[in-house]
Amino acid sequence: MSENKLHINTLCVHRSSPATRGSPVVSPIYETSTFSFRDFQHGADLFAGKVPGYIYSRMLNPTVELLEDCLAQLEGGHRSLATSSGMAAIQTLIATFCSQGDHIVCAESVYGPTTTLIKKYFQRLGITSTFVDSSNLNEVKTALTPNTKLVFIETPGNPTLVVSDIAAIAELAHAKGALFAVDNTFASPILQQPLRLGADIVIHSLTKFLNGHADVVGGAIVLKTQEHYELLRKTLNHLGGVLAPFEAFLVLRGIKTLALRMQRHCENAQKIAEFLEKHPKVKWVRFPGLPSHPQYELAKKQMSGPGGLISFELKGGFDAAQRLLNSTHLFILAVSLGGVESLIQHPASMTHASMPPDIRTQAGITDGLIRISVGIEEVNDLINDLDQALQQV
Repeated sequence: MSENKLHINTLCVHRSSPATRGSPVVSPIYETSTFSFRDFQHGADLFAGKVPGYIYSRMLNPTVELLEDCLAQLEGGHRSLATSSGMAAIQTLIATFCSQGDHIVCAESVYGPTTTLIKKYFQRLGITSTFVDSSNLNEVKTALTPNTKLVFIETPGNPTLVVSDIAAIAELAHAKGALFAVDNTFASPILQQPLRLGADIVIHSLTKFLNGHADVVGGAIVLKTQEHYELLRKTLNHLGGVLAPFEAFLVLRGIKTLALRMQRHCENAQKIAEFLEKHPKVKWVRFPGLPSHPQYELAKKQMSGPGGLISFELKGGFDAAQRLLNSTHLFILAVSLGGVESLIQHPASMTHASMPPDIRTQAGITDGLIRISVGIEEVNDLINDLDQALQQV
């Protein structure tokens, strides 16, 4: 059956395993650093790129390659690369396409270390950047210059859950000759497929929803074209930030239940967001499934579900946030997201503490802002936990 006729839920199950008859149902773990050659000429031909095959696991590994093929199919892309972390994916992306004198337009609402990487490390190499509210198309358009080589956004954004118009930004970026990359970690390919909306490149932290079990650190880059794949593959091989076979195996295992998990994440988060929005100690709630979200209509158009992340502002600021985070029992006080367990954290002092204070303020990351990743537990238990913790505020 043609893969474009298979539902993505089916792809999650069947493309995360070897697809040929007579092969194992679950992929073997090729836990080897190197591969033998049939003879001298075979080795020479592999290095010359004349024949396909495996040389060294930093360059390509069968278990990792299966994951890469699976991710490309889930996102509707041509090829993908698995990396040792989400940050390794972003580093590889920028190192491949940006050079001294180039310019990056980046969403202000992104993972804190992404901002630090661009503002601190790549700025040292002569790559400038402008951070914008990517939900405001005028800001994006104004920030673009003849030197802009890359537009990079997260949607929904981290941690404020701002939703940006992928198709519209793609048009703006391409009109200036810039590449457009979308970090799709918060949505996963189950809820959103940016390549189909005009993006050139998709980034994932495999650590989050795609793996789903809080036991892997990994990343991915999904691409539309063979040209981009070959350029990025060379960079990744030289920088060395590749995913190990065992981690690839675990992510493949996680993807089998991705569609089911995303459905439960969305259902639970919707009910919790509605509870929080009515609570007297909560100033506001940002969740794409609430009509009060500024980009609610765009989220409905662009996404097939609201996701499992909620951000909300407490009326009592920093002190209230500290008391709340010290009072939950089921919501685990920890960073990261997308696992089966529910997590709670304080972005201003945790995931986004490394951001320059001016950009943190610009992005609306206040001292009273809380981000929760809603797991797959019984939702009433989660609501009761938040309710009792809010009573301590």
